[in-house]
Amino acid sequence: MTSSIPAVDTRTAEDSALQAVLLDMDGTLVDTEGFWWDVEVAVFAELGHTLLDEYREVVVGGPMTRSAAYLIQATGARIALAELSVLLNARFAETITGGVPLMPGARRLLTELAAHRVPTALVSASHRQIIDRVLGTLGPENFTLTVAGDELKRTKPHPDPYLLAAARLGADPARCAVVEDTATGVAAAEAAGCRVVAVPSIAPIPAAAGRSVVGSLEEVDLTYLRSLITAMH
Repeated sequence: MTSSIPAVDTRTAEDSALQAVLLDMDGTLVDTEGFWWDVEVAVFAELGHTLLDEYREVVVGGPMTRSAAYLIQATGARIALAELSVLLNARFAETITGGVPLMPGARRLLTELAAHRVPTALVSASHRQIIDRVLGTLGPENFTLTVAGDELKRTKPHPDPYLLAAARLGADPARCAVVEDTATGVAAAEAAGCRVVAVPSIAPIPAAAGRSVVGSLEEVDLTYLRSLITAMH
């Protein structure tokens, strides 16, 4: 589906144009959701607790503070939230030292956006230390800016990360296309007023008004993202 030719829109009005693309990281661009879960399972096992599979859908895509707090409550583990957060982040950073696998279509999409000079932001609930490490695989040159979960008072599912990214890019959120893989991320993007493409990783995400659902990034290219904005104006 990759096209080197910009989409043709006979309505050349400014309000029908895609202004920026905002991308989630874990589970969307890189196949790390399983890594996070394995780390959580291992750490809690060391604390003497077994994580149930049903917990996974609750914590996927969430910020560390929310996910860790939920797991502490669910298991009754005797560990402070701050201590657990540091432990999980450190263990995850060790796990991905050798790099992380890209999701199918991720490299092509990033290359296409960069070639067309589309303002692009990486918007993640992961902490800065994790984002900076993963950028080694994704290529920092592919992003105009990055937003980390520990850089805001409120992260996903609140709209703050996407509103901040749009503001820093000088873009109208309604003219930003967001690509997300979890219900938490989709909720954040939609609350910010963005057009959303959901690429479910762990749990299904239903289609809804203003939201598209696809099977993989292989189905997403610049023409497709532009169409999301023109369809709404």
